[in-house]
Formats: sequence, C-alpha cells, structure tokens
Amino acid sequence: MEINPQILRGNWAAGWALDLHTSSSKLRDDGTFDTEYTEIGRALHLLKYRFDRTQVEPIAETAANFLKEMAFLGGLEGVIPVPPSELRRPFQPVWMLALAIGGKLGLAVPLDYLMKVKETKALKDVEHRRSRKQELAGAFKVKDSRFAHKWILLLDDLFRSGETLNQIAYVLLTEGKVSGVFVLTITKTRTKR
Repeated sequence: MEINPQILRGNWAAGWALDLHTSSSKLRDDGTFDTEYTEIGRALHLLKYRFDRTQVEPIAETAANFLKEMAFLGGLEGVIPVPPSELRRPFQPVWMLALAIGGKLGLAVPLDYLMKVKETKALKDVEHRRSRKQELAGAFKVKDSRFAHKWILLLDDLFRSGETLNQIAYVLLTEGKVSGVFVLTITKTRTKR
C-alpha cells in the first residue's frame, strides 16, 4: 500500500501518520460531499464505517513495514491502542489494528492497560482547543505500572487535532511512568479540526 508519512507533533518523542485520510472533498449541490481518499484512507474508511475486516491485514502490514524502518523499534516494549470512543461498534478497529501490528512486530498489545474512565463528547464537535482539553481532563487512566521505565508505541486510527493523543501521552508519562511515547496513526485529516 502506498503511503506518504506525515510528522505529528505533540508531547511525545516522535509521531507519524502513515498518510492523509483524504486527498480532496467537494461539496455537492445536494449538501453531501464527493470525497477522494488516499489508498490507506480508503482502507481505513472501509474498516471503520463499512466494517470490512479484510482491511486489517493490509493496513497492519503497511504500518509494520513502516515501523520496521525506524531505528527506535528495537527499544519498544508494547503497542498501546487508544481506547474506543464508540462502544456500540460490532468490533473495535483500533484494537484489531494494534493486535495485528503488535503480532507482526512481536510486541505486547494489552487491551486492559489504558482505560477511558470518563464519558466525553466527540471532539470533532468541540470547536476550541481549551474546551477540548477540558473535555479530556481525567478521561484516561492506566491500570498498573507494567510499562514503567519502558518505551511504548501509542496507536490511533485518525489524527485530527492531537488533543486525545496529547492527553493520553501525558497520562502514560506521569501515571504510567513510561520512559517515552512514540505515536503512530493510520491517517491524518487534511485540516486541523
């Protein structure tokens, strides 16, 4: 799968999105959008919204190959998926991707380590950065200290503003006492929302 990695900045050591999510989106006369996706953006869209589980393998293979090229990979101890925000899905795409990527890299993928402990609004509906931070304050906790003094990879599907990843990285560093956090998202929005 062709990708165009994007650097992600935040309170983590380093971060990347494998590509942009869309290449263009035009408003139609009927109020809907005509959206063109990147190759991996299309695969992620099919996985998340069409529940096409066949997309897990090619996305995970692409992510694992990208990570194998990174010098830091040998120091990683685990892949930590961002907890799901939509619990009514028939399956959790980020968890499935994390498990597949971790399996390809020989890394632990604990689904019980990072927990969302507070209900939050969908951040795409929250306009101001300060409001997003307030919405996420206290929303995440770590279960224990199993990754204390270790480096981990924090995985999410889509990077919008980075507020969720910043909040989680803060919790991992302060409560989890991890040595460092690298971030990988499958795609990134073209504009910051």
